[in-house]
Amino acid sequence: MSPFRLTRTLPEDATGAALRADVLHGLTRTPKELPPKWFYDARGSELFEEITRLPEYYPTRAEREILIDRAAEIAAATGARTLVELGSGSSEKTRHLLRALDDRSTLESYVPVDVSESALTGAAEALLTEYPALRIHALIADFTREITLPETPGPRLVAFLGGTVGNLLPAERTRFLHAVRGLLEPGDALLLGTDLVKEEDVLVRAYDDAAGVTAEFNRNVLNVLARELDADVDPGDFDHVALWDREREWIEMRLRARTAVTVKIPELDLVVPFDEGEELRTEVSAKFRREGVYAELTDAGLTPAEWWTDRAGRFALSLATVTG
Repeated sequence: MSPFRLTRTLPEDATGAALRADVLHGLTRTPKELPPKWFYDARGSELFEEITRLPEYYPTRAEREILIDRAAEIAAATGARTLVELGSGSSEKTRHLLRALDDRSTLESYVPVDVSESALTGAAEALLTEYPALRIHALIADFTREITLPETPGPRLVAFLGGTVGNLLPAERTRFLHAVRGLLEPGDALLLGTDLVKEEDVLVRAYDDAAGVTAEFNRNVLNVLARELDADVDPGDFDHVALWDREREWIEMRLRARTAVTVKIPELDLVVPFDEGEELRTEVSAKFRREGVYAELTDAGLTPAEWWTDRAGRFALSLATVTG
């Protein structure tokens, strides 16, 4: 049996259909918004990789520090034979967990879940050179929708890293965590990465860097609309904005029209006027406190077990288990 298997759970045209639906819904509502998943075309992914190396953007470094320091503890606490990663991308960060589980001789299977077939196959090829006995069953799937995991040996550890859970609005987060709980059986566990509440200036700089890379990343979503939907839109007509919402404890990224402008999307028979100064919300990135994370995990039927932060206390990984 081949050590690599790929299962498509999304229709071939799912990405295009989802983009059209999101644009039609998001640009005809008030206030206007688009979900952040549309940042990540090839150029957007390159820009995000650049962002992770910026001095202002601490989350990637902080999470990597925790994984390096705590991977052996995570492996010992879970004894996982299968690692499942939601939104796996290049599977770069996961290597720390795979190595720790392999060192304990429990690792048998890896199930990366992502919408990008090329990311899944590229990551699998690289991993199988390092772990030739590893069974990889990749899923082309959207983790925000209902998914079914393949049959793999338990216990299973589901990893959702990068603070991506913060991009979900509270109601979406509730649905997501309940759905994850539905995938798990007694003895399984969830490893969740969450960025933590901290000083406002530190947070805003992380999303509005001095070099302007995040601004380009934010405006790139308009290039996606132009390429995929033939939208008549000029990213230069919009300014990048990053704001801290103290009440909701999240960062919002927005695009603000510099002047009155009209965006035309003939494929959707859509004409979208923007007043001068009108904003389009492109991302919410919630920041968390330990008690809030524990409350949400408990509400979903999970039992918080461990909490690890980087040495500066900027980012956290929490481990929650399923009891009988």
